[in-house]
Amino acid sequence: MLFPSDASDLLSRIPLSARTILDVGCGSGALVAAYRPLNPRARLLGIDIDPVQTALATPHLHQVATMDVETDPLPFDVPDGIDCIIYDDILEHLRDPWAMLHRHAEALSSDGVMLICVPNIDYWRLAERLLRGTWHDSQDQDPHHRQLRWFNLDSMRENLIHAGLTLCDVTTREPDGDQAAQFAASLAPGLEAMDIDPQEYARRAAPSHLIWRVRKEPRQRMILAGTMLAPVGGVSDVRVVYPMEAIGTDPMVTAGVVERVEFGQGGDGNARIFVLHRPSLIGEQGHTLLQGLAQAGFLVVTEFDDLPERFAMMRMGGDLGFYGVHAVQTSTLAMAEALRRYNPEIAVFPNAVGALPAVRNFADPRSITLFFGALNREHDWLPFMPAINAVAQMAGDRLKFQVVHDQSFFDALESPHKTFTPTCDYETYLDILGRSEISFMPLSDTPFNRAKSDLKFIEAASCRVATLASTVVYSNTVEDGRNGLLFRDPVQFQAGLLRLLAMPEMAREMADTARRYVIDNRMLAYQVAPRIAWYRSLWARRDALNLARHERMQRNRIAA
Repeated sequence: MLFPSDASDLLSRIPLSARTILDVGCGSGALVAAYRPLNPRARLLGIDIDPVQTALATPHLHQVATMDVETDPLPFDVPDGIDCIIYDDILEHLRDPWAMLHRHAEALSSDGVMLICVPNIDYWRLAERLLRGTWHDSQDQDPHHRQLRWFNLDSMRENLIHAGLTLCDVTTREPDGDQAAQFAASLAPGLEAMDIDPQEYARRAAPSHLIWRVRKEPRQRMILAGTMLAPVGGVSDVRVVYPMEAIGTDPMVTAGVVERVEFGQGGDGNARIFVLHRPSLIGEQGHTLLQGLAQAGFLVVTEFDDLPERFAMMRMGGDLGFYGVHAVQTSTLAMAEALRRYNPEIAVFPNAVGALPAVRNFADPRSITLFFGALNREHDWLPFMPAINAVAQMAGDRLKFQVVHDQSFFDALESPHKTFTPTCDYETYLDILGRSEISFMPLSDTPFNRAKSDLKFIEAASCRVATLASTVVYSNTVEDGRNGLLFRDPVQFQAGLLRLLAMPEMAREMADTARRYVIDNRMLAYQVAPRIAWYRSLWARRDALNLARHERMQRNRIAA
């Protein structure tokens, strides 16, 4: 998952493409500080009336101001506007929150979003306390934190619209939904006597909080759906799951992976894009799927990032998955050139990191761990195994090995200091990688390998792991001796490994430089806006794309 399971429900609703974020009532700054590993470029701003809290927030944010948000103007210089303003449990403490929202809306960028979380007055625990007589209004509470206003779903909707804002979506925080249902059931006779539907009351009473996203102006909603291959080795996560989650943080996009394709009807005014991950579209079944998606109003995009000629499907007419769709997306320029023969409508989105991992390696200078994790790479690593074993014999227990996926590589290692992990989920893979110091990345010089991406380098660099990689593919990203070491043959590889073992401080410095490269250039957050813009451009050109697709299918049918 792009967002950790214990993340705040607000975190996943901050647009990942935001350039500037303002947290009103920021407290210690914990929320926007958690956003930083997802989007390191973002400028993080905070406001709070409590100087103790702003002092705590200052180390985590770029700028923090101590001020009364109702009376003082925003003190930040943001010429292009703020992309997201957050109000987490703030509006209920203000005398006139609607005037403040109206004023702050002027500071939003053209696509700016307000993220608003308020307590729900219909929450069942409040009703229970009233019924039990245990509710009370504490008079000695900090006046800045006393609740002055109360909201429910309907009142919030009406007030936001009256403030001139465009509603995007609303979600709920339901900490105890089952208990809410039990509470409503226990009150059912009385509710029915008052002509209140108990089930409807349970729905209203379940949320403790309501979380809204609003904009200044309306915009066409986009529906982005897609399929995904079984997640093996992280490809599905990097190419499908994480991008879908990232794009879904835009409040005007509904994005998600579907387990199976079900055809509905389009015509709802929404832009509709369907992404097929490495599809195997063959024969009548493939044509039926594409026809169904077209009738449902979708433009269809194929996601593919390996040379298709290697796959058996191509010998059975699988090129339908390229010429029969509206567009293709891939990860490298080399792949784009290879796929252009099937379809000229291609976008390149290099593999990127969803969230920057915490640094956990280089803790013990007496020990270095070499990581190798790949599938179907024996022809790439086999020429280097004698050099690896020679270094392992010289280094003894100073050099350890972590191997993921490849049992043959593990068995060929002549060292007792080795650990093997079978094919695992992507989070486990990254965890093992992040506890290593060196990542071994061999690719032999073949047409198939030359079209591959530098994903292994990006993964290692994000974890602050030093790269020892072949010149094939990786010379496009790795600057030899600066953010990693390159090799062309086993002799260069052995010299590089010995160098990293002898000078771990140099290895760490190169790994730090590589991590900085990822932070500056290869975060998924930086691709959200370009991806959405491309999908929207496809939708804007859908008539021309439909015609081009029809002509390609006709040509291929005649050729067949």
